[in-house]
Amino acid sequence: MELSVLKYTGEETGRMAVLPPEIFDIEPNEHVVHLDVKSILAGKRQGTHQSKERGAVSGSRRKIKRQKGSGTARAGDIKSPLFRGGGRIFGPKPRNYGFKLNAKVKKLARKSALTYKARARTIAVLESFSFEQAKTKAYLDFLQNLSCLDERTLLLLPSVDKNIVLSSRNIKKAKVCCVDHVNTYDLLQAAKLLIVESAIEPMVRKLT
Repeated sequence: MELSVLKYTGEETGRMAVLPPEIFDIEPNEHVVHLDVKSILAGKRQGTHQSKERGAVSGSRRKIKRQKGSGTARAGDIKSPLFRGGGRIFGPKPRNYGFKLNAKVKKLARKSALTYKARARTIAVLESFSFEQAKTKAYLDFLQNLSCLDERTLLLLPSVDKNIVLSSRNIKKAKVCCVDHVNTYDLLQAAKLLIVESAIEPMVRKLT
């Protein structure tokens, strides 16, 4: 697949960039994409919720009535989950919700997501650029030039560019990421995927 390379001003450079078919034109695996997104979202869960079971509730351990002869069911201490104010049965404990996926599964998921984007024609390839200083207005002008100011965008860089990252971080729908850290969820969330031309080669090395 070939795409025109654009300047950050939105003008065409007259050159074409080739998107490698081994990454942008595979047979996508929807189930693998689902697993990877599920893993990413599970890893983002805070997991600090906790309730008190009977061992953590404040109260006496004294047996509240005799074992037999009362005509009612036997009962232990006042902290029993059966009583009002008692502990909770099998309450939530602090935990990590994340789960492991094999590296090959994650690679396949990312390649599947990139294939979906390529087939939907929502990818733009950009000439390498940078900003002289970090300014939100500079990044807003950049998005305006590419006609995607109101869309959720993801810009992929070959490496971290501090001025670009700082310029974009106050814009709600804009995300900047280098190819080493991009994940399947970010790719699918973006309505427009912006790839710097020099980021294609390291992306190929990472995903093949």
